[in-house]
Order: sequence, then C-alpha cells, then structure tokens
Amino acid sequence: METDDVSLREQLFHNRVRETIICVLLFSCLYMVSYLILARFKKTAEFVTDDIEDATVNKIALWLCTFTLSVAACAVLLLPISIVSNEVLLAFPHSYYVRWLNGSLIHGLWNLVFLFSNLSLVFLMPFAYFFTESEGFVGSKKGVMARVYEAVILLLLLALLVLGMVWVASALLHHNVARKSLYDMWEYYLPYLYSGISLFGVLLLLLCTPFGLSRMFSVTGSLLVKPRLLENVDEDLSCTTLEDDSLSRKLKRGRSESCWVKLNVEAMKKEQQALRTKRTALETRRKASAWQRNLGYPLAMLLLLALTVLCVLMVCFNVLELLLYETAMPRGMEDPHLGMASFSMFGSLGAAVQVVLILYLMVSSVVGFYSSPLFTGLVPRARNTNLTQMIANCVSLLILSSALPVFSRTLGITRFDLLGDFGRYNWLGNFYAVFLYNMLFAGLTSASLIKTVTWAVQRELIRAFGLHRLPLTVSRSTVPFRLLLASGLSKIQ
Repeated sequence: METDDVSLREQLFHNRVRETIICVLLFSCLYMVSYLILARFKKTAEFVTDDIEDATVNKIALWLCTFTLSVAACAVLLLPISIVSNEVLLAFPHSYYVRWLNGSLIHGLWNLVFLFSNLSLVFLMPFAYFFTESEGFVGSKKGVMARVYEAVILLLLLALLVLGMVWVASALLHHNVARKSLYDMWEYYLPYLYSGISLFGVLLLLLCTPFGLSRMFSVTGSLLVKPRLLENVDEDLSCTTLEDDSLSRKLKRGRSESCWVKLNVEAMKKEQQALRTKRTALETRRKASAWQRNLGYPLAMLLLLALTVLCVLMVCFNVLELLLYETAMPRGMEDPHLGMASFSMFGSLGAAVQVVLILYLMVSSVVGFYSSPLFTGLVPRARNTNLTQMIANCVSLLILSSALPVFSRTLGITRFDLLGDFGRYNWLGNFYAVFLYNMLFAGLTSASLIKTVTWAVQRELIRAFGLHRLPLTVSRSTVPFRLLLASGLSKIQ
C-alpha cells in the first residue's frame, strides 16, 4: 500500500513538472515573439540616451510591456489550443506521444492566463506608466529606486481608489448584503472587479468586431491587386503618363517665364502628385499576374464574405438555441473532459472552422479597434512609438484578448465551456444580457456587411462606367439608369 502511495505521488510530481515545463516553453516562445514585435515599433531615441537612469527605466517598462503582450497572445490562443487538443485526443486516444495533452494541462493554462492577465492589467501596466512618468519625491535621493518608491505609492493610491469605487458600486447594487471582513474583499470584491473588467472588454469587442469585419474588406483590398471592371490598364497608364509629362513641362515653363507667378503652382504640384500616385498603382496592376489580378482578389473577398456570413449564421443559430435550450447559456466547468466527444456537431472539420472563426474575430476586432476614430491615435508606428503609446496599446490588446474566450462562448462560436475563473463572471448567468448581446452582434454585423458590400459594388460600377469623372455638383445617385447603360455600352464599343 505504501508503494502504491509513493508511485502515485511520483506520478503527480512528474505530471506537475511536465505541465510546468510546457507552460514555461510556450510562454517563453510568446515572450520572444512579443519582444521582437515591440522592438520593431519602439522609439529608439528613448533607449539610446546619455541618461543611464532614463534608459534603465525605459528598459524595465519595455520588459513589462513585453510580458503583457505575451499574456495577451496566450489569451488569444486559449480556445484554439483547447479545441485542437480535444480533437487530437479524439483522433489518437491510445497514443503514447499525446498522453501529456490532458485536461489538467489545459485547465492550468486557463488559470495562469486569468491570473497573469489581471495582474498585468491591474498592477504591472499602471506601475509601468507611473514608473516612466515619475521623477522621485521632492527631497529624496535621485535614482531608479526613488522612482520605484513614487510609482509604488501612486499604484497603492490608485488601488485604494478603485477598490473604494467597487465597494460603493456593490453597496448600491446589493444594498442588502453586508460584507465587512478582509476575506470578503478577496472572495467577493476582486471577482466583482474582474467581472466588470471582463464586461467592459466584451462590450468593446461588441463595438469593434462588427466594424472590423466590414473594414477587413478594404484592408485586404489595399494589400492585394484589385481588378477593375471594363478597365484597359495600358491605355489608362499611357494617358496618365502623358498628363504627368504635360504638367512637368508646364511647371518648367512657368518657372522660366516672367509670368510664372500667375500660375497656380501649388495646385499643379498637388495634381502632379495625384497623377504619379495613380501611375504607380497602374504600373503595379500591370505588373501583377493575371492570377493575382483576376483570381487572387476575388477569392480573398469571397473567403472574407464566407467567414463573416458564417459568423452571423452561427450567432443566429445560437439565438434560437438560447430560446429553446438552457444549455446554450455560457457557463464554467471544472473539468474539460478532453477526448470524450467533439465540441462541434461536424467533428474535426467543424472544430477547425471554429478555430479559424475565433482567430478571424480577433483579427477583425483589432482592425476595428485601430480603425475607430476614438483610437486612431494609438496606432503604432515603426521605430516611432513612445513608451506611453506602447503601454496603452498593450493594455488595449490585453483587454480585447482576455475577453475573447467569453466573447466566443457567449456568441456560440464554440461549445467549449469556460474554464477556471473565466466562467465565474456574474453577468454570464443573465439570460436577457446574453440574448441581447447576441442580437446586437448579429444586427450590427449584418448592417455593416450589407453597407460595405453595397458601397463596394456601387463604387466599382461608378468607376467602371466613368461616372466618377462627373462634377461634384451632379448627384451620382440621381443619374438615370439609361445614362449608366449608355455610358457602359459606348465604352465597350
């Protein structure tokens, strides 16, 4: 009996060591990738300076930002790793090489991500901001430690302020419940704070993701060579080249003649710049192969359209399930039970589609976030992003990524229930909140998609029939269909 106990303890010890090694390796890889990304965007002048104290402070803040960004990346990969692990265990149930992939490892990853995400959001990122802005208290000895003391004091004051606001909000919403002990703060107020932060992140995803889904079409179009309806690239390029040469001759003649002052040189320069931009685009389209121009762009647009429509359909199906079945509500579970059954009714193919949709929604939310007029100032620039902007970007990405598992499960994109503390948020059990959230997402995404596709088709038709050359005083929406048809027929002839 004692031998059995020893062997059991050894097995538990080896399992714990193995899980720790896997988590450390995964996080180390994400940390290195995050550091390379931040190193590309950081402002070099802030780290190469004669002031050793400022350089040290900036390096410490950069390390904290790297840690936060790696936690955000790990939060994005939580659901895909969990879904793929379940399918691998289903495909190879008795394989010795995947025995390490178990529910304990996945559950531990979820708990670590929850802990580190809240630690970064509540403590590390505010400390990094206060640390970079601090100069030490008046009368204290200058140095890095003086700035550390000031940052810690400011962080403690901020923590007291936030906890006080949470206590007041809890007292207003639950005035019949009296909580006075310090244990209540750990068991009630901190989870209440985490629930509020998660709700803010999920609401931010609700606003950014539909806008990002519509913006993905224009972003993808800017990266690919777009075909043009009824366009002769060689003819347009030759016309643009002739106009550019004509403007160049006019500018040279205007500078040499005595009446050059009467010429609107600035307007001509702007027109010449626009022509050269158009000329560059036409040359790029002419150099592109027929496959890239006529097949690559349509396939990319069809793929984006299919993914977006599939997201909307899955959300609509989830709305019906919410009305019929109580099990459709998002909830938490203690044991993931990996390898028992697929989390998709279509098996491995459906699981792969879920992983693609989750990653697609995350990319769309980031695109929508940075395309929003409120957050365009946070867009990072290569080699020209200061530390304050980097801290703000890391905080924003962490809020979006840590809310992604709750967001995906609430919309019914996946049937993998939330693990650990992710499933203990107070608002997840409210049917009306979950139902309204699904309806808003489906409505906003559908409206954005219809608007984007309609405007894109209208813009291409106007460009194809040459109506974009009409004066601005003419309303293009009132152009008769006969004029549109006649213009198109004359261009074809």
